[in-house]
Amino acid sequence: MSVAFRRESDDEHMEPAFEWPIPVGPNRVTPRGARLLGEEVVRLEAAVAMETDEDARKKLQRRLRYAGTRHATAEVQAAPEAGIVGIGSHVRYRMDGTERAITIVGHDEADPAAGLIAFTAPLGRALMGAETGEFVEFQGREDAIEILAATADREVMA
Repeated sequence: MSVAFRRESDDEHMEPAFEWPIPVGPNRVTPRGARLLGEEVVRLEAAVAMETDEDARKKLQRRLRYAGTRHATAEVQAAPEAGIVGIGSHVRYRMDGTERAITIVGHDEADPAAGLIAFTAPLGRALMGAETGEFVEFQGREDAIEILAATADREVMA
């Protein structure tokens, strides 16, 4: 019989449900990041327990597996040394003549709009390990970024 005349179930047309991808590399976090992951696990466990719709429950369970794995593998970082950029550093820098400030955090707590940049992001990778007064290469330019100050951010290190 021709496939054109066969009735197909609705399930055959559904997108497959994939697990949330775990970022490659170490799961370095600030104390705040570890706390946020723990809170997310608790919140998701409660949401899964309350959910009655099977599809919605499966989505929550996928998110819970991701958050649980990230929480279990979190490597909480000690406060960075003053003057050296590390995870948890509030960094003031000058790029293209403009002074800017960001805080370097773990992957899951990054929020670029709030000035929280992951240590794995291109800018975060460029700044990691740099010292106050140093010029850092970025986007192919040798002296693209000047580090003005690097201090431990009290909010993310608490």
